[in-house]
Formats: sequence, C-alpha cells, structure tokens
Amino acid sequence: MTTTTLNIEDLKSHVGRKQTATDVIHAGPANQLRLALGRSDPEFRDGDALPAAWLGLYFLPRIPTAELRPDGSPRDTGVIPVMPLPRRMFAGERVRLHRPVRIGETVRRETELADISVKTGGTGTLVFATVTSRVFGPEGLALEDERRTVFREEVKTGERNQAPRREPAPVDLPWRRRITPDPVLLFRFSALTFNSHRIHYDRAWAMEVEGYPGLVVHGPLTATLLIDFARDQNPGRRIVAYATQARAPLFDTAPFELRGQPTARGCDLWAVTPEGTLAMSAEVELA
Repeated sequence: MTTTTLNIEDLKSHVGRKQTATDVIHAGPANQLRLALGRSDPEFRDGDALPAAWLGLYFLPRIPTAELRPDGSPRDTGVIPVMPLPRRMFAGERVRLHRPVRIGETVRRETELADISVKTGGTGTLVFATVTSRVFGPEGLALEDERRTVFREEVKTGERNQAPRREPAPVDLPWRRRITPDPVLLFRFSALTFNSHRIHYDRAWAMEVEGYPGLVVHGPLTATLLIDFARDQNPGRRIVAYATQARAPLFDTAPFELRGQPTARGCDLWAVTPEGTLAMSAEVELA
C-alpha cells in the first residue's frame, strides 16, 4: 500500500471530530491493576488519588464484537476515522495533571481528533493520528492528554515484521528495575483495558500472522510501568506532567529493564529491550 491509496485529504477532513463521555472512577479496576502489577500499595478506597497513567482503566471502548477487525482491534476508534492501514500501535502521549482524579468521582472526558499525518520510512507507510482529551472532575479540569497512535501496513503472510531502527539505551543510570512480561500479565492488562488486540494474548496470531517473535507488550502498559517507576523513586513528590515516546516494541520472550535518573525538573526514564536498545522513553515533571 502506498500513500496515494490513502486519500489523506479525506482522512484529514475528520480533524476536529469530537466526542464526550462520562465514567465513574470505581475502586475495582484500580485494585485489580494493583494486583496484576504485583504492587504493595494499600487497597484503593473512595477519596484516594488515582495514580498517574492509570486512567486507561476507565472510559473503556464500547465496541461490539461484530465491529472488530480480524486482529481484534476496532474498525472505528472513536474520533479517529476508519483507517485503510489495519495495524494500530501506541506511539506516545503528553499528559498535564492539574489536580488528582480520585476514586469514587464521576468524571467527564472531552476528546477531539487534533491531527492526521502520513510518513514513509523503513517500515513502510505510517499514518499518525493525534487525539487530545480533557478530563473534568467535580472541581473542574483535572488533566489534559495528547495521545499519538500510529497505523501501519499489513504484514504479508510468511514475512517477518519489520523492526524500526534500534537506538542504544543509556547505561550506568542510578535507577534500574527488571520486568518480566509474562503472558498472564499481558492477558490481565488486556482484560482490564478491554483491549482485544490479538497481538497481546494470541501467540499464534502474533507470530504466524503478524510476524512478531512473541506476544507484544502493550505500549500503554510499558508507559504505566515507567510512570509508576518514577512515582516509586520519588516518594512524597507529585507527578504534574509526563511525556512518553514509543521507539520499538517489547515482547514476552525475555525480561526487559526500566532505567532512570533524576533531572532538575523531575526525572528521565527508559524502557530497554533485552538487547540494550530503546523501547520507550519518558520525561516526568515533579512538584
């Protein structure tokens, strides 16, 4: 598939598309993620602040099974129009936290498609969609989010998935944590976020159809682990903003590592592949 078959002007005509949704920040999903991640935090109760990067447990997609692609991903993804490129991946986000979102609150999210762009690189044609969201709680604006999603070409049967250019990760950093992304963790995260994308739990599909070496670790899961890592390394401080950028996928075939270091404004962190290259980077601002 080439950019000439995409009709980029038609895709761009959807920029400005908006949706509004409401949800209740129940304690159940947060406590289930706490258990899935093996965290020692006390049980969440009404009034507790929801950890930064955990909002993905709420505002879940409401898509019937009949409206999913063969790979389990949705054909229509809210404000993003139906894409001619079938493979969807998390590319990164920027989040500004104005005040805590608390367990028990009813919250409203306003979402808008901000931009669509096309790039061609070593892995083929890529379409990037940027979606902005604002979440309001009882006390007003709680957070602003700008999320980037990338859509890629289909892998031909029998071909290996083309990997992006690998960049070496920083070494000799003061903070390090080993993560074992086993299939049970990936399944639980898929269930908690109502993510039916088969690359995360269907090994035959991930390897035989999409050409990956194993199950793919969710980009939002890696981001959550990085932001939790920042929180754990800075007790008593509050995360006021963070930005993540996905560089390359991670798989359940081997443990990977989180690395980090303090900065003048907060901290910088990286998820590092077993080969020592960058999978995701994060910048965190602390108060």
